[in-house]
Amino acid sequence: MNVNLTGGEIAGLIAAIAFAILAISLAIMIFRTGKVIGELNTTIEEVNKTINVVTKNTDHLLIEVEGLLNKSNTTLDDVNGKLGMTDPLFLAVGNLGTSVSDLNNATRNLTSQLGGKAKVGATVGLSKKVGEKITKL
Repeated sequence: MNVNLTGGEIAGLIAAIAFAILAISLAIMIFRTGKVIGELNTTIEEVNKTINVVTKNTDHLLIEVEGLLNKSNTTLDDVNGKLGMTDPLFLAVGNLGTSVSDLNNATRNLTSQLGGKAKVGATVGLSKKVGEKITKL
């Protein structure tokens, strides 16, 4: 078998082989891209499900937090009101402390005044008794 190919036929054969290789490579690439797109769709579906769950939980948590904040504000107002009622008590305790301090100062002054007179009186009384005993001898 003797095959005589002309230059144009050889060029056409080379071009046909190159086109076949290109078509096969393109088909493989399209097949792989299809797999990646399928996996991407699966991932997107999972992300959407997760976002829906988080959104539902967040809405529920926000409602609970709002209720908790309202109760906290009510409790804080109640505590502030009751704390305001104790102000006269602390004022009275402060006044009592001042009164006790004034009483202590007055007692010290009285004690020091009486103490000085008592010493003088004791000395005079002792001198008188000693003088009486001496005169009786």
